Amino acid sequence: MRMMKAAAFIEKGRIELIEKLIPSPGPNDALLKITTTTICGTDIHILKGEYAVPRRLTIGHEPVGIIEKLGSNVKGFQEGQRALAGAICPSFTSYSCQDGFPAQDGSYLPECRCHGYKATAGWRFGNVIDGTQAEYVLVPDAEANLALIPDGLTDEQVLMCPDVMSTGFKGAENANINIGDTVAIFAQGPIGLCATAGARLRGASLIIAISSSPEKLMMAGKMGANVLLNYKETDVIDEIFKITSGRGVDASIECLGTQATFNQALRVLKPGGTLSSLGVYSDDIQLPVEAFAYGLGDHTIRSALCPGGKERMRRMMNVIQHGGLDLTPFVTHRFQLENIAEAYHLFSEKRDGVIKLAITP
Repeated sequence: MRMMKAAAFIEKGRIELIEKLIPSPGPNDALLKITTTTICGTDIHILKGEYAVPRRLTIGHEPVGIIEKLGSNVKGFQEGQRALAGAICPSFTSYSCQDGFPAQDGSYLPECRCHGYKATAGWRFGNVIDGTQAEYVLVPDAEANLALIPDGLTDEQVLMCPDVMSTGFKGAENANINIGDTVAIFAQGPIGLCATAGARLRGASLIIAISSSPEKLMMAGKMGANVLLNYKETDVIDEIFKITSGRGVDASIECLGTQATFNQALRVLKPGGTLSSLGVYSDDIQLPVEAFAYGLGDHTIRSALCPGGKERMRRMMNVIQHGGLDLTPFVTHRFQLENIAEAYHLFSEKRDGVIKLAITP
């Protein structure tokens, strides 16, 4: 029996490297040998016990690697090719997929849940099946989810595609941004930075980035933000209304998942504006009635789960391949898989200017 190393959830506060069997792909699956992966903010929610997963589940959902073995039914790929898969691996056969929400694939199943709700089932890696912080990962419905990496692109160039890039861009897409719009983006972690880049690509002309980190604000400027606001140094709401001459922003994107940032994102909206919510909320949130204009403001609030599938991944890599965006500066630290516990400590404590980590087996 062939064994591999994998970072598994043991209990609240403990993710450890253990040994597991290398999985064998079924007819519709593929075995991907991981060459690079990373840690996500959602993994920190799992570590803290804020999002429930089974004990000994391998964590992680951002795989870049080499196709080791293909199931008998998988067409269009060859073993030995470099490939990645989205954090969300829909089957494209479920009711949710055919209804236009592939990220919610399988969410009608009673065993799939998120804080009591039957949602997020399209997110399989590190949620309902073993994930990517390992030497190998089994990619389900591989023909729908594997995406070949274009020649000339490195692992680190495409490492953000499976999750944070796709999620951040979805935040911009859900914000209904039109050419010439003003957009405020709350929090500039990896997803917020990608939302900033996505807002620029969607045609926003004035992008206001909010964070408490000077390093992340500097990075937001590189991603396309015009105005950088440190919420510890300024009253963000007052400043945004000054910048917009009292009008408010056309759209806001919330990327942290707290009541405070949700409130601010709603309060700065113009009447008829859109709040695009990307944060993962670990507590109940309330809708501030005044900011919501007592339900009379024609506001739109939209949530999202990262889009996946090979076409979405192809589009993300297409942006990178043709010079639309360079996300390699996001990789601020590098670790071997055997040092995963140290990597989790660094990332969860947000030390040393960390934005994203590259984890290599």
